[in-house]
Amino acid sequence: MQSSRLSDFAEQHHVVGLTDATLENLDNGSYELGRAEAFLRFQKRINNEMLTHQVITNNPYTHWFSNAELNDAQVKYFIIQFSVFSNQFLVAQLQKMLNADTIEEMRASKEILANELGVLFNDKKHPSSAGGISGSGDRDLGGLEGSIEGGRFHFRAAHFELLVRMAGKLGLDFRLLGKRGRGKPSTLFFCDELIRLYGSEDYQTSTAASYAVENWASAGFWDQLVSGLNRYKSSHHMEKLPLTFFSWHSQLEANHAHHTQQELESYYFNFNVDEDAFIRIGNEMLDGVYAFWSGLDRDRDRLH
Repeated sequence: MQSSRLSDFAEQHHVVGLTDATLENLDNGSYELGRAEAFLRFQKRINNEMLTHQVITNNPYTHWFSNAELNDAQVKYFIIQFSVFSNQFLVAQLQKMLNADTIEEMRASKEILANELGVLFNDKKHPSSAGGISGSGDRDLGGLEGSIEGGRFHFRAAHFELLVRMAGKLGLDFRLLGKRGRGKPSTLFFCDELIRLYGSEDYQTSTAASYAVENWASAGFWDQLVSGLNRYKSSHHMEKLPLTFFSWHSQLEANHAHHTQQELESYYFNFNVDEDAFIRIGNEMLDGVYAFWSGLDRDRDRLH
């Protein structure tokens, strides 16, 4: 929650809407107020020209999924395609880490990659399992934030393994999961765009793609997937079907939204930003995301 001092500062200088970290830097003179005014104009452009993308505001597939009477074939097909994305994201995240411009950026990317692979966040503010989540039969997955430094590693905490356990309950063989060869063209297009943009050697490209991805991920589609899977679980009497992969990400991504905004503001205040290119790249990334969901939407009616 923003302090009254920072709220008063923001009101007085007409910079309401900036994060606390940026307001502190403005207050102590590290950032210039003129740059803050320029950023707020840029943020308005992002809101109007990028964050209105259909994959964020109105995804037909996830809207359908949340309310559908899903059949076995539809759920299995969805899980297989999502598993390809989940595994290929590791490639994109590794490339993003390797292409980092600074040691701090490399470490931030390493945090995400290691957590994906099963290293729990060591949340010093909430030790033990506080802020974590446990699914039926799953280990505690640690906090929703913190650092991997000093964190515990568990094979079973790897995000992909959470999905594998769910797939196993559906009768899907491990060999069907996560492999590029199992991906449909629309799924592979999305994965390749992640590698090209999110994992780009160009810092502005990777930053714009990362901002786009994080805003998509925190826009609520995880909750829609959880809703649909809970309906399926109930209607098919599969009380032991573990949904931890999806429920965990629902909480994790919602927690990322504020950090994503801080990162954008820090980037803008410390680099010369080509605003048109940033918005164009962000939309290219979101087009890749939308292609994935559109492919699933096209295929769903033929699955019985």
